[in-house]
Amino acid sequence: MVKVRKAVITAAGLGTRLLPVTKEIPKEMLPIFVKSGSNEYLLKPLIQVIFEQLYSIGIREYFIVVGRGKRAIEDHFTPDPGFINLLREKGKYSYAEEMEKFYNMIHDSILVFLNQPEPKGFGDAVLRSRGLIDETFIVHAGDTYIASSNCEHLKKLLEVHSRYGCSATLLVTAVEDPRPYGIIGGEMIEKDVWIVNKVEEKSQKPWSNIAILPVYVFEIEIFDCLSKIGPGVGGEIQLTDGIASLLERKKRVAAVKLPNNIPRLDIGNPKSLWRALETSYYLSSKLG
Repeated sequence: MVKVRKAVITAAGLGTRLLPVTKEIPKEMLPIFVKSGSNEYLLKPLIQVIFEQLYSIGIREYFIVVGRGKRAIEDHFTPDPGFINLLREKGKYSYAEEMEKFYNMIHDSILVFLNQPEPKGFGDAVLRSRGLIDETFIVHAGDTYIASSNCEHLKKLLEVHSRYGCSATLLVTAVEDPRPYGIIGGEMIEKDVWIVNKVEEKSQKPWSNIAILPVYVFEIEIFDCLSKIGPGVGGEIQLTDGIASLLERKKRVAAVKLPNNIPRLDIGNPKSLWRALETSYYLSSKLG
């Protein structure tokens, strides 16, 4: 299996569906529940939980794409030893320990913040890292978390990507209404694994109910594809259109279905944020 060291985390969206709270707080900084090492409930920013999950599979270079008003993300990922000392002085030892673990992960990693000046789409956000990545890499949206305790979905993506020699490998799931998603078509070559032959972004007449989730493995060919496509749905550079360009070039694209027992936490709108809080609290309570 290919060893992947680099990841792009996209966190430049405006979060308009969560206004007014996202006027000053990036949606990726909104919290979910986790259990601490001392068995206490904690609220962690979703983007931190994603970072920690990627760190656990060996990712050490992160390219975090931010936009206007996202300074809080950079501040959060900037270690502050003085704050840890203050927590200890106040007797908040468990919180100090949690922050120290997080800061140690940051110290052990390379973090590069890339600016997306205008909200030109998911594909444009990924394209910001062109020239900085020269090997297989993961792309992960900063507002969606796959609650897999042992990262089995990421390990499966990487294993399939390597075994079939893919240019892109996508995480997918079956949905009732595929219109808000990119969708795939293709040939199932083993249980819950497809070789993809067709993709489309936000089809208003969906021909498939297999939706693309915002977690991917790519080879660097995707950058050339994204640089040569024009705006798609919503006038934005769509990552799905870049994947379609890979298919046009006869590159192999695979898709792996997320197991039904692994929850997906999405904080893109008020209803899904509420569900993410409920689900994460339930999962945390089971850990106790």
